[in-house]
Amino acid sequence: MLVVDDDEVIRQLIAVNLQLEGFEVATAVDGQDCLDKVAEVAPDVITLDVMMPRLDGWVTAVRLREDVATRGIRVVMITARAQDHDIRRGHDIGVDAYITKPFDPDELIRTVRELVESGRLST
Repeated sequence: MLVVDDDEVIRQLIAVNLQLEGFEVATAVDGQDCLDKVAEVAPDVITLDVMMPRLDGWVTAVRLREDVATRGIRVVMITARAQDHDIRRGHDIGVDAYITKPFDPDELIRTVRELVESGRLST
């Protein structure tokens, strides 16, 4: 797992929730940090905020999908951007799930588990 959010409190909240469920979690502070760490971490799933400095979540998701080495990684957008056009944009980019803030930790865990399991089935 790679948790990407520029807000330290939210980043740690997501990471702790996933760690308590047995996931191994690395974190990144923005999209560029995510792209720098993704090869080293080799995550099954990336949780990705949209509004971040340096490189936002939209551009990061596009770059993950364009790269042969990372296009199979499951991506969950976790964002306050909850309008229909934002959700459509996420799906058009190819993100696997879209969760809006404030989020329910149980929904996050359920979504990540489903994506991890579906990834294992398809490989």
